[in-house]
Amino acid sequence: MKILLTGRSGQVGYELQRTLQGLGQVIALDRSHMDLSDLNQVRTVIREVKPQLIVNPAAYTAVDLAESESELAMRINAQAPEVMTQEARKLGAAMIHYSTDYVFDGSQADSYTEDDLPNPQSVYGRSKLAGEQAIQAAGIPHLILRTSWVYGARGKNFLLTVRRLAQERDELRIVADQFGAPTWCRTIAEATAHALIQMQRYSGTQPDAELDHEVWQSRGGLYHLTAQGRTSWHGLTQAILEHPSVTKKPRLTAIGTQDYPLPAKRPANSSLSCEHFMQTFCGLPGWDEALKLCQDGM
Repeated sequence: MKILLTGRSGQVGYELQRTLQGLGQVIALDRSHMDLSDLNQVRTVIREVKPQLIVNPAAYTAVDLAESESELAMRINAQAPEVMTQEARKLGAAMIHYSTDYVFDGSQADSYTEDDLPNPQSVYGRSKLAGEQAIQAAGIPHLILRTSWVYGARGKNFLLTVRRLAQERDELRIVADQFGAPTWCRTIAEATAHALIQMQRYSGTQPDAELDHEVWQSRGGLYHLTAQGRTSWHGLTQAILEHPSVTKKPRLTAIGTQDYPLPAKRPANSSLSCEHFMQTFCGLPGWDEALKLCQDGM
């Protein structure tokens, strides 16, 4: 199977480039070779590569900046995936795409399931939802995987920011009234590989065989994929600081969302129920367990 992977330099893309090896011929591209803001280039690259599977972790993720760059966010997060589906349909290819908890408004008390109605409150959330809808409307074989609070040992993320600020400051003031599941990018990549293996095994295909569209039709669709359990940003920070590799321990103060205003509104509850994914494909680790494993390797 020929797999086109976008965003290889990003957190999830970097891990996917490793976990997808052995499942097919992986053509991993970064922005310099496939810029999702250039829709013509997206078309051209797909037509040249002729993949059987497009895996698209690349996205516009600057949540606050998106409020003033809505056109760019929509082009990358919604229009580019739509172009991918158009080309995938011509090739008879499938698509794996990643979305976000920000498609929900966060007002619900319980964890959100795939059946709950999206109601994004930010440009970023609306752009990601539009991308989901474009893929679903195209009718191609697909997996859409919503995740949340993604972090890793490289790039820009909350984990690395806290570890840096811990060395620079005597006090960290962190929001304690927003809740979700911090999710290691490696967890996302490994779970994706597990799902893809099972799709192949279930259909009995070989790596160079055509996709079994009937299997993708029955097992594909929309899934939530996050670590298990939930915490607040304050709770996550506390867990980060407790790791032995963090040598300087600043004072940690809990604050409310109103004390740290940002351009984009955040969901108060970002918890996503992953029962559908776990029943269909594989189990997922607890957020604290995954965080420890990530920091152990830093």
